Order: sequence, then C-alpha cells, then structure tokens
Amino acid sequence: MTRKPEPVADPLFNVSGSTYLIAGAGGGLGHVMAKALAERGARLALFDIDTTALERVGAAIPEALTQVADINEQAALSEMVQLTENRFGTIDGAINAAGLLPMAAAATFDEAVFRQCIDVNLTAAFLFSKTVAEHMRDAGGRIVHIASVSSLVANPEYAAYASSKAGLAQMVRVLAREWAAQNILVNALGPALTETPLTRDYLADPGFRRNAIAAIPMGRLGQAADLIGALLLLLSPGGGFITGQTIYVDGGRTLV
Repeated sequence: MTRKPEPVADPLFNVSGSTYLIAGAGGGLGHVMAKALAERGARLALFDIDTTALERVGAAIPEALTQVADINEQAALSEMVQLTENRFGTIDGAINAAGLLPMAAAATFDEAVFRQCIDVNLTAAFLFSKTVAEHMRDAGGRIVHIASVSSLVANPEYAAYASSKAGLAQMVRVLAREWAAQNILVNALGPALTETPLTRDYLADPGFRRNAIAAIPMGRLGQAADLIGALLLLLSPGGGFITGQTIYVDGGRTLV
C-alpha cells in the first residue's frame, strides 16, 4: 500500500519564527490569538492591563514574554516595544486586542464613560500603531487591530462603542496609505458579537442574546477561534498585498 506523504505546512500562511507583540493578550480574543500563534511557532510578547488575565495566558505560553501594561499610556507603549526588541531583536507584527464595550442609551450615556471608550478603543489604538510603526520603518511589518461589525452597522445603545470602532476602521485606512511605502501593512478584523468575558454580562440577558443571534444570518454568535484564519492571512506572506482593510468575520452580520 502506498503511504500518503506527510502534510506540509503552507508557506503562504507560515508565522513560525516571527515575532508578534499582542496588546490585550489576556482578553477573550487576545488569549486565543496568542495560543494559536504560539502553536504555529511564533515568538510572542504579551501585554495586558489585567494582571490575573496576563498570568493566565502566560502560564499557557511559558516561553512568551509577558508584561503588565496600559496601552493608553505612551510610556507603557514605548516600554512594550523596547522590551520586545530586547528579548527577540525584532518585531514582525503587532496585534491590538485591547478594548472596552460600554452600552447605554445615548440620552443617558455618561460623558466620562464615552470619553474613556474613545480613549481606549481609538486614541490608544492610534498611539499603539504609531509607536510600533516607528520600529518597523526599515524592515516593514504588520499591524492588526480588532474592529467590529459596529464599525459599519448601527445598533441602539452602541453610540460610544460604534463611534470608536468606526473611527478605528477609518484610521486603519489612513495609516495604511501613509505607511504603505515602508511596507507597513495596517488592517483590522471586524468580528460579530463574540462570546468573551467582555460580552458575558450582556449575553446573560436571554433577550439580548436572542436578538444578537437573530441579527446574524448564520444563526450563531461568534467564537474567538473564528478570527484565527483571517489573522494568519494578515500576518503571513499570503497577506503581503493586503492593507487598509477591515475584514468582517461576522457570519453575515454586515449583510443585513
């Protein structure tokens, strides 16, 4: 009997040996992304403001560099980049998976919470991109943000979150234009409502959960693992001519 050849990893989607910095690595999306990249041989520098969450992902990926950091602070961002370069010598890509999801009716939305959402989801994303890009000028690199279907669709009670994510999607386009000549590719992933610690309290409401699922043509909520295929594309050689895009991984949510 003829023996089947062993499967060979497709070099188009190879991330082995590449170094990736992940902010928000302890969160529901960041943790899954970090594990998926580690399983494929990537070298990782993991950052999060939540010490407990960071310890959890660090225990799962003991070879990774881990550091508590607030990406809303420029000093912390600069330290993140420097620590990564000190450990690994280079940064091939950076993923921003940090974010807030405050929800309330616009008429009663607290101004301080609105400003905090914009600061974390948009302003910090800009500072993250700018800081990382400064260290990619010579060799190029990949920057991936987590946007949302709310970058495009309008849901009641999402005024702060949707504004921040719509701004993020447009910022990605502008930065991609500015940095394309340096081969710094800037993109985003736009998931549908996904079951993570960030959404757990909202999804505990049966009515909210039912309505969220009904809005997705494929009839289910997103899972963090749904993003891995698109993430690998954007970080690997196969995504070498993709920039300025928000790829919606949403079960058809943005079609309705």
